[in-house]
Amino acid sequence: MNRDEALLREYYSSSPADITLDDVDVNHLPSHVSIIMDGNGRWAQARGLDRSKGHVAGVDALRETVTTSVRLGLDALSVYAFSTENWRRPQREVDLLMHLFATTLVKELPLFHQENVKLRFLGDLEALPKRTRDVFYQGLDETSDHTGMTFALAVNYGSRAEMVRAARLLAQEVSSGALSADDIDEAAVESRLYTAGLPDPELLIRTSGELRLSNYLLWQLAYTEFYVTDIMWPDFDRWEMLRAIRAFQSRNRRFGGVVNQ
Repeated sequence: MNRDEALLREYYSSSPADITLDDVDVNHLPSHVSIIMDGNGRWAQARGLDRSKGHVAGVDALRETVTTSVRLGLDALSVYAFSTENWRRPQREVDLLMHLFATTLVKELPLFHQENVKLRFLGDLEALPKRTRDVFYQGLDETSDHTGMTFALAVNYGSRAEMVRAARLLAQEVSSGALSADDIDEAAVESRLYTAGLPDPELLIRTSGELRLSNYLLWQLAYTEFYVTDIMWPDFDRWEMLRAIRAFQSRNRRFGGVVNQ
């Protein structure tokens, strides 16, 4: 984890009453934090606004979260932006989200360059509108040599579909003789997932109080610590990230074993 301690202190200089930077151990942070960003529509409706305004506000929260993760020195940040099930939403909302994905990435590329962030996508991009897809590939190309934090955006992603895809790839390799069935193990499966090469998330954050995984990273979250907050995604900020990390650091991670007495 690369971190500028002075910049981090300045970033967290004016703290709320319940938490400060000193409440977490910055030398023992989760290397990979993943977030299910939820509540944009309800945030807008609670304010008498169209759901679209919640998605626009959610972009600001995402920008701050990327910056926060870089300042903290995380190795990876992944976020669930659009699931395979989200195509069932009203067409107007889907179109808006696809437009937001494209325009936001164009606007944020300078930030990724400045912060040395490497962009990655999880999911089947080929089903996306051409404009969105082209911008995504541009972002991948322009950040391919960056060596800082990896930012993985899950778009048109579903974990069951991801595992079916991995199984199909393995079956094709066995059928062609490139792989023996006896060589299929957990590592072989992991190397065919969209997350290949990334560490599994150590901390999963879900906003808006929902207590479900929503078909997200089912393989990768086997031993991940969960943090659920009632805060809607547009209100998620650097302080709520600290609260999540503080909760993570209070957990006893046994990975199926027991703690020595």
